[in-house]
Amino acid sequence: MPRRIAILDTTLRDGEQAPGFSMNLDEKLEVARQLSRLGVDVIEAGYPVTSPGDFASVKEIARVVRGPVIASLARAVEKDIDAAWEAVRGAERPRLHVVLATSPIHMEHRLHMGPDAVLELAAASVRRARSYCPDVEFSAEDATRSDPEFLARVLQAVIVAGATVVNVPDTVGYSVPEEYAELFRRLRAGVPDIDKATLSAHCHDDLGLAVANTLAAIGAGAQQVELTLNGLGERAGNAALEEVVMALATRSDALHAYTAVDTTQIYASSKLVQAVTGVRAQPNKAIVGDNAFAHESGGHQAGLQANKATYEIMTPESVGLPTSRMVLGKHSGRAAFEERLDFLGFHPRPDTMPELFAGFKDLADKKKAVSDRDLEALVLGVSAKVPETYRLDRFVINSGSTIAATSTVRLSSRDAGNPERASLLERVSLGDGPIDASFKAIDKIVGRHPTLEDFSLNAVTEGKDAQGEARVRIQFGAKRYNGRGLSTDVVEASIRAYVAAINVMVMETEDAREPDCGS
Repeated sequence: MPRRIAILDTTLRDGEQAPGFSMNLDEKLEVARQLSRLGVDVIEAGYPVTSPGDFASVKEIARVVRGPVIASLARAVEKDIDAAWEAVRGAERPRLHVVLATSPIHMEHRLHMGPDAVLELAAASVRRARSYCPDVEFSAEDATRSDPEFLARVLQAVIVAGATVVNVPDTVGYSVPEEYAELFRRLRAGVPDIDKATLSAHCHDDLGLAVANTLAAIGAGAQQVELTLNGLGERAGNAALEEVVMALATRSDALHAYTAVDTTQIYASSKLVQAVTGVRAQPNKAIVGDNAFAHESGGHQAGLQANKATYEIMTPESVGLPTSRMVLGKHSGRAAFEERLDFLGFHPRPDTMPELFAGFKDLADKKKAVSDRDLEALVLGVSAKVPETYRLDRFVINSGSTIAATSTVRLSSRDAGNPERASLLERVSLGDGPIDASFKAIDKIVGRHPTLEDFSLNAVTEGKDAQGEARVRIQFGAKRYNGRGLSTDVVEASIRAYVAAINVMVMETEDAREPDCGS
């Protein structure tokens, strides 16, 4: 029968200890409220003795947040325990969490104590904490590098002293899954009163094994696991809450355990922590990364359109996302492209679809991902087309702060009598800048010199690879003509917009004079 696993979230304590991840009181309180909505069993609110700010944060969380147990961390030092209790005593369900190292390297080089003294201090510290609070957790720091027999003696002593939870941390991320699982099995067999306390696991990710070790501990009898959102924590971080919880939810058949976490709150919780710390999760981060439910490959997109289970082992809705994200890029197929256009409400004529798809592929070669706004600009550009008497073939710019701008532009010119025939015409011109020089070169090619009335340039999308949208309005005679151009290169966008305006002018005036080939 599946076992319920308690979740202790230590984002506000262990997670915040990571360099650059500190939060102020208001931010901690906001995260704590979200953790309550998420449904974690225990919120480790902080380490009160470290600073007045941390003390105040733990005290306010204890006062305000209801539902989860609120835990307050202390070393096995009387002043730490006293401060931890003063901070957390106002909680609806307080817990004191006492930590003391048990490995030989820590006992010798940090504590400067022998094993018997450590065992005595562990028990005495738990008794002091228990005098304040009925719920006391004891953590044997660096448990995975401790002597298993000595570790078992310490855990038995603290349970007798009143510990209700005993934690077996892989503090430096040294263990591997089967080894960690075997330690739990050994402790369950070797600690006489182990059934009187909740057995907990706390794993760090120095070898990238924190989640695997946590799941191994669950399989070996752990009843509580200690996690952080986005895997935050010292050095390489802690076991990620979202990964452990979704592993249990997705593979309950294999893991035979579950949690009370509301998984639909996972994404919101992750995004909140990213916002308050200012540190984004990497795009390929499991469950909450930007690419976790994003698909670009044409084959994958086709499979998802047929049945989402082909490439998604969990639904995006299950973690709080509204839907999967079809990323349109150079690997995307036409089916995904057409589906996205349909979703955006665009229904282009079938005869324009090949040109649209070709334009999309061309853009995808220039950008990492094509956004909805990119598609909108592309569709509007094609649907509003007029006959292309002139089309940009290439351009070369020479410009700098100490030289005059020079532009060489080559256009293909359609033969009005034979649309299948086109000739290439190239001219060079100086100008006040690369765009001005390009417009003057185009004027030479087409043999007309309209007045530029208006010119604007805007970013269609965000980021360094955003498309630039250029709009021009020219006047020739008594009439005005508009043109629009798109490119990730602003000069190219401007040239395309100017050529588009020229084409409108040619179409409306029905003037097909041979271009001026003079310089």
